[in-house]
Amino acid sequence: KKEVAQWYTPSSLQSQNGIAAIVECKKPIKKLSWHRKGDYFVTVAPDAKNTAVLIHQLSKHLSQSPFRKGKGITVDAAFHPIKPQLFVSSQRIIRIYDLAQQVLVKKLMPGAQLLSSIDIHPRGDHLLASSYDKRVMWHDLDLSSVPYKSMRYHTKAVRSVKFHKGSLPLFASASDDGTIHVFHGTVYDDFITNPMLVPLKKLTGHKVVLSIGVLSLVWHPKEAWLFSGGADGTARLWTT
Repeated sequence: KKEVAQWYTPSSLQSQNGIAAIVECKKPIKKLSWHRKGDYFVTVAPDAKNTAVLIHQLSKHLSQSPFRKGKGITVDAAFHPIKPQLFVSSQRIIRIYDLAQQVLVKKLMPGAQLLSSIDIHPRGDHLLASSYDKRVMWHDLDLSSVPYKSMRYHTKAVRSVKFHKGSLPLFASASDDGTIHVFHGTVYDDFITNPMLVPLKKLTGHKVVLSIGVLSLVWHPKEAWLFSGGADGTARLWTT
């Protein structure tokens, strides 16, 4: 059986620099997402075709490909925070797979021309998707396969979208226009009231380099602090 990735023990110098393991995949990795419990992470290498999506287990130094055949070009993947499910985004469709049963559960149709990233709400019943055609789409997974709301606040491609994973009802989007938009997204417990999405703030500071702006975002797990990385070579921390 061909190995889909190689695990290496770091050298003593690498260990001193905090490197615990090295995983070498066949093609360049464009996306990486952790499982909430911290033992598994998923990587996306779009050029690897049938093995574009790999699931890696840290405790066993093991990598596996959950799919025999790819469906289009994969752009992102993320675990469900509670259920044994994996969300896989191609350029136009988001597929939800049950990892225990190894079956396709649902297809989401965001209606975008070219998706760039996805993120799952910490409760697991909502999803955000961003696209190169300037949009951010909010999906309610208990409702339709099409978005509950499609938002267009950016003037260029949206590269990244992220929920706050703690107790704060916040999400943010990053774009090639050099800006980050922060939103308030309230989700209700009654399963009747629709989510309330309110734009809060537009953050500016990153420089646009060769038409590329803000590439990535991540929230602090507890505080209302947002970290961003841009094509200008800077990483920034935004606080309220």
